[in-house]
Amino acid sequence: MSATINTRQNGDVCILDVSGKITLGDGSVVIRDSVRKLTADGTKKIVLNLGNVTYIDSSGIGELVSAFTSVSNAGGTLKLLNLTKRVQDLLQITKLYTVFEVFEDESAAVASF
Repeated sequence: MSATINTRQNGDVCILDVSGKITLGDGSVVIRDSVRKLTADGTKKIVLNLGNVTYIDSSGIGELVSAFTSVSNAGGTLKLLNLTKRVQDLLQITKLYTVFEVFEDESAAVASF
């Protein structure tokens, strides 16, 4: 099963609840399309909630970086929430853990903008 995204607002922050697998193909395209649409609509504060991501591969990590870059280029900020152990490990191995602001708590993530 590829990734699905539920989009919701918490104040002026848009939260993308990602579920399923973020892998080459379907899962990564879902994130790219969602983030592009939000930035096109002028959304500047985005949190990716990865708590229900069951699997992520290197192309999924690439998508996170791509989403981060797209949002930054549009003058916005993208932060990560509820990383699973696997996502956390991959971000540390790839040294990307330092690129993203990562939160365990949604209210802390929202308040950080």
